[in-house]
Formats: sequence, structure tokens, C-alpha cells
Amino acid sequence: MSASKVFAISGSLRADSHNTALLRAARKLDPAGMEIEIYDGLREIPPYDYDLDHPGKRPAVVEELRRKVIEADGLLIATPEFNYSIPGVLKNALDWLSTDWTKTEGLPLHRKPTAIMGAAPTNFGSVRAQLALRQVFVWTDSDVVVKPELVAFRSHERFDDQGELTDEGTAGILKDLLTALQGKIDAARA
Repeated sequence: MSASKVFAISGSLRADSHNTALLRAARKLDPAGMEIEIYDGLREIPPYDYDLDHPGKRPAVVEELRRKVIEADGLLIATPEFNYSIPGVLKNALDWLSTDWTKTEGLPLHRKPTAIMGAAPTNFGSVRAQLALRQVFVWTDSDVVVKPELVAFRSHERFDDQGELTDEGTAGILKDLLTALQGKIDAARA
């Protein structure tokens, strides 16, 4: 069987984001032979606009995002927490991915095997952001990994100055999360 293609999105736009660093660590630690593509176009996604959310009208960057998610076997999201929730840029991208008003294209997130994780400098990490993200994925009927939960709280203590994950406990949970995601991908293929 070919390697699973996983499309990874960081909810952070920061250059030194620990959430993006988690995605890079996932590529290095991957126990399942996944091909993980880290998305770098989140900043370019325009605000969601129903009037433009139809084939042939969507901005090219949105069409590209939708195509990448549809073609991926699984989705991996790392999110920081802003105001007890997910960042607006991430929610906006998910809004563009959650629709099919024509009932002809299919829903990019529908039954998509998905894993969630997050990092934040606080003592609660991205706990509330991940809960909010899980609510979004209930609506989209995505197949979300329930356990393990990866919350890299006090994230500045888990990465070195080069953005490399140095915390063995976090690395172990990340491996387990990727293994669980692979299990969902395998079940979807069956």
C-alpha cells in the first residue's frame, strides 16, 4: 500500500510558531511512513464570502486549498489558542472547506480522517482551541482522532531555539497521534 498523504495546517501565521514546529516534528517522527505536506498559504486565504463560494467563482488560492484537502488521505491540524478559541484565519479556511452549495463537488472535510494538536505558552496550552475545533469538525462530519490528545502546554519549554521539538513526552504523544490518524486512514481506505 502506498504511503498516506497527509495535508497539515498550522493555525498560526508566526514565523517561529510552535504549532508549525509541531508539524515539522510530525514529518520527522512519523512512525507510519506518511507523506506530510505542510500548508503555507493560510495568510493568503480571503475572508469567507458565500457569494464567491461556488465553482468558477472561488479565489484560486481557495480552490487550491480545497483540492489539496480532497486529494489528501488525512488532515493534521496544529492550532494555537486565541481568546479561548481557534484563530480566525484557521476558522476562515475551514469555512471555505466546509461547503458544497451545488451538491456536485463533494464536501472536502466530510469523513476526512483528521488529527488535532496544539501548542501554546500557557499552562492550558490549546485545550479550549482544540475543543472549539472539535465542534467545527462535528458539523463537517470529519473523522477526528479522539485520543491521544496532544496539548503542548508551556510550549517554549518543549522546543529549542531552532524550533526543534526536544521534549520526549510530547514526541511520544505525537507518534501515537500519527499512528491513530493512520488507523483512521486505513479504515477509510477499507
